[in-house]
Amino acid sequence: MEFTASQIASFIDGKIIGDETALITGVSPIENGESGHLSFIAQERFLHFLDTSKCSVLIVSEDLLVKDNYTPTIIAVKDAYLAFQILMNLYQEMQGRKDGIEDGSSIHATALIGEKTYIGAFTYVSEKAKIGEGTQIYPHVYIGKGVRIGKNCKIDSGARIYDYCIIGDNCVIHSNTVVGGDGFGFQPTADGFKKIPQLGNVIIEDDVEIGSNCSIDRATIGSTIIGKGTKIDNLIQIAHNVKIGQNNVIAAQAGIAGSTTIGNWNQIGGQVGIVGHINIGNQVKIQAQSGVNNNIEDKEVLYGSPAITASDFRRNYVHFRNFTEIVKRINNLEDNSKDHTNE
Repeated sequence: MEFTASQIASFIDGKIIGDETALITGVSPIENGESGHLSFIAQERFLHFLDTSKCSVLIVSEDLLVKDNYTPTIIAVKDAYLAFQILMNLYQEMQGRKDGIEDGSSIHATALIGEKTYIGAFTYVSEKAKIGEGTQIYPHVYIGKGVRIGKNCKIDSGARIYDYCIIGDNCVIHSNTVVGGDGFGFQPTADGFKKIPQLGNVIIEDDVEIGSNCSIDRATIGSTIIGKGTKIDNLIQIAHNVKIGQNNVIAAQAGIAGSTTIGNWNQIGGQVGIVGHINIGNQVKIQAQSGVNNNIEDKEVLYGSPAITASDFRRNYVHFRNFTEIVKRINNLEDNSKDHTNE
């Protein structure tokens, strides 16, 4: 697909500095620009590429521009990063959605399939499932009994949505993720661990994205809930009856144990472990590899395992780095004390 600089500027409400007819046939990272390609600059540390990039057109945040002319054509916008995101979304839409039901798929007679929906080969849609308009379900997906999937979702190859789970509108679930597997519920008895039936479901609200190879367990009773706008990275475990609020981001390899409640607008780093049956507030930041085992108030920043407040962690870490020297000083003091006692 080809666009002129003028066409691109019209999509993002940009102002052109240079050649309006400059033709764009692709995009490049700013470090590896190519003639005929588009890239962007949103931070001051990349400004040197204004004079060295081989890209034909650059989208640049207007507060970073200091001249009236540059070698590449410039599209000045308020926020270059956001503008570039808008363009990428538009480009993806222009690629066109698939439509129709491919050979080899199996759809139960009682399932309801919306208009302009794509269902790929070897996908299985169970009885009384309902799939909304414009949703794209790629090959080798399993949709369980009574599952409800909203409009304009994308379910990638190999995903599994188990019985009676609910997915809202505009959600993305990447390959090999399982939504609604049994929670890890076992009762110890004299004869061993007896399985507790997991009779609930998972509810995923609108605008949620879930990475590949995640496991989101169904509730024992009630629902495991992922709130609107939350983004979940790859390789994440969310246990039964967890309730996650709106607009959280959770990085790879994090694990959240059962019946924990997480508020809104939290940032949870990679490999964070969160115990069960606690409450985490709103706008909390948990650094990578932290272990959280207590309730957390709003706006806390946590480090370490067990996790403590960032300010306490930094103070303690200063002492930790000097620990060997501190021990030497204590030993010297003790030796001097012994010498004085012997006198």
